[in-house]
This record gives sequence, C-alpha cells and structure tokens, in this order.
Amino acid sequence: MALLPIQNALLPNLKPSPFLTPKNPFTVLTKTHKKPHSTVTMMSMEAGIGVMATKLGMMSYFEPNGKVVPVTVVGFKEGNIVTQIKTQATDGYDAVQVGYRRIRDRKLTKPEMGHLQKAGAIPLRHLQEFRLQDIEGFEPNQKLDFNELFKEGDLVDVAGTTIGKGFQGGIKRHHFKRGLMTHGSKSHRQLGSIGAGTTPGRVYKGKKMPGRMGGTKTKIRKLKIVKIDKDLNVVMINGALPGKPGNLLRITPAKIVGKNIPKS
Repeated sequence: MALLPIQNALLPNLKPSPFLTPKNPFTVLTKTHKKPHSTVTMMSMEAGIGVMATKLGMMSYFEPNGKVVPVTVVGFKEGNIVTQIKTQATDGYDAVQVGYRRIRDRKLTKPEMGHLQKAGAIPLRHLQEFRLQDIEGFEPNQKLDFNELFKEGDLVDVAGTTIGKGFQGGIKRHHFKRGLMTHGSKSHRQLGSIGAGTTPGRVYKGKKMPGRMGGTKTKIRKLKIVKIDKDLNVVMINGALPGKPGNLLRITPAKIVGKNIPKS
C-alpha cells in the first residue's frame, strides 16, 4: 500500500477502485468525469414593445416623387392586449405578454380562459412575450396601439412562418445546379456524391440534401414603414414578409446594437 500516496500525488484526477484487495496492492485507477455545466436558454431581448398583426397581401405604392415601392399591407384584428406582466422577482426576467385575435370562449381550454380572466382580457387566440429592459408603464388588459408605438419611416423587425413547400429536391431547396440533359449524361437532377467511402465512412451532419422546405419561423430585419393608414387600420411595410395572406406576424422595433440594444 506504499504506492498509493505516490499515485495520488502523480494522478490527482484518478481515484482508487473499490475492488482493491490486500493481496493486490496495485490499485486499478479509474478516471473521474466531471458533470457538464447546465445551460439556460433565454429568449432574446427586444428593442421595445411590439405588436402582432395579420398579413393581407402585397401591392405597389407610389411615393410623392413618383418612385414605385413594393410594399406588404399589414392589417390588425381585435387584440394586442397585455395579458400578463412578468418581473425579475416572480419569473426571473422582465417581459410583457400580449394577446391577439379574439375568438369564441369554447375555442379555449379552461386553464387558458382562467389565465386571460385573471388579467380581465377577452378570449384571445395568440399569446406572445416581448422581453424588455424596462416594463414600467404596462398594466394588465392594456390596449397597445400601433400608431402610438411606431411612425412612418421607422425600421422594424418582422417575424413569421414562411410558406410550406413540402418535400423538395436539392435544386429547389438549396439552388444546386443540374447535370447535362444531353451528351449521354445519366445525372440530371440527382444530388450526386454525399461523401467519401472509407474515410470518413459516413455523411457529415448538416449536409445539404432533399427534405422538407419552408414552414419555418424566420425574421426579416430593418424593414421601413412606408405608410400608416389610420382610416383603413393598415400599415404598409417595404418589401416582402413571411407567409401567405392571413399569416400571423410579429412586429417589433428594429434592433440596432449600441443604439437601442446594449453592446454587451
């Protein structure tokens, strides 16, 4: 047993095996593994409170100088009501939960109805959170008005679900080039080689291959608000927005690091 202090001094991360016997003084060393640190995923901080809206379609907008601008028309249904305020003391972070689009009572479950009734809000279909640096000035059942939060010329980030395309090949999904259609070529729209044989003997993760295309959440950043029509209760935003007409959109102030979002 005289070797144990020397082994412990040379190999501090190794511990003696419980199967040590007096007849066998040479310890069978087993390495100790540390548990990985647990990670907490937090949602991103918003530059300011936002609203939810409904995509109506696209059109051309003529500016006073005659320039034609492609815009997406966005409308608003009943909603954009504050349903809950989360604080650092009660929930571990500061956020404002907003509900959108009124529906019938029977469309919601009793827990969902109880959650909305606690805030004094009407039945709402969509609930989303906006994590903010400061939640002062918000209260439950408060109505958010787009005209008070944004003005023409502001830059916004718009998030939504893209149009689902179903299962598609490599050419449409990843813009691959096709093979020759003549001269005896047998490879027209096939994917081609997906890796070597013996080494590495497998397909690397993330390989671009055929699969389901679209139907994913995406965000388009720094789009300009071209026109706000208070009479029609619609907003015209420069460029294309995700999804089909009738799709749910999330509109927030554009994040500009160092201006409305801290650098650290």
